[in-house]
Amino acid sequence: MLPVLTDIYIYPVKSLAGIRVTSWPVNEKGLLHDRKWMLIDSNNQFLSQRRVPKMVLIKTELTETELILSTARSGSISLALFPSSGSEIISSIWSDQCLSRTLSKKADQWLSDFLEMECKLVYQPDEVIRSVDPDYASATDKVNFSDGFPFLITSDASLNSLNQAMGLQLPMQRFRPNLVISQCESYAEDSWREITINNIGFRLPKPCSRCSVPTIDTETAETSKEPLTTLNRLRKWNKQVYFGQNALHNNAGELSINSTVEINLTGSKQPPL
Repeated sequence: MLPVLTDIYIYPVKSLAGIRVTSWPVNEKGLLHDRKWMLIDSNNQFLSQRRVPKMVLIKTELTETELILSTARSGSISLALFPSSGSEIISSIWSDQCLSRTLSKKADQWLSDFLEMECKLVYQPDEVIRSVDPDYASATDKVNFSDGFPFLITSDASLNSLNQAMGLQLPMQRFRPNLVISQCESYAEDSWREITINNIGFRLPKPCSRCSVPTIDTETAETSKEPLTTLNRLRKWNKQVYFGQNALHNNAGELSINSTVEINLTGSKQPPL
């Protein structure tokens, strides 16, 4: 039985809540609109749940013309999906300096009020090119505001194995994948190097090291010790813990759930556990 693509998630705004979709276009930078927007602080540094866990409580929605942000406490605010103006800002993501544009002072205030800190919402213009780490990618690979790669791939079996080890039932959303695969062995993705889904080729050059984000409850923003405690015990290598695989795509197209996943090339496990 071949592996199957079970879930597709997009995260329009980096580190805010994601959206589960059944099919979605893929362009040169990854899933359409995935992490095209981002919050930055007063020093133009990117914000994430690592620093501001409450970000997970801000829901996102996309229509044909709008990006809608909402919270249970603050209601909702709508923004143009294809903004035509805004001031240029150089935003920092880790060591990358990224050209971005502002969107709305009203949205900035709405977000600042909810998060109780000064912040701005910015977007990456389509013409901006942010390259992927050349140690793992080709010169033509591009990405929006993701930490480093356009895709994160996980598997249901790996989460089931981890949950069993913890004695918990954490949801996959804690790990913020883009693509979730089923009908494979637990951690089978550790040995995948090249796969194809819906005629889109993917390269999996690097496992995903995990930070504190999976410890944040997606419904309450409260933090706990798991899954990092168990990952430290079972999935630690070279002073990092790992769950899932970063991935790059070779071409544009469209992804749909229930599609067969072809395993074209395998290699030694990464991390080597």
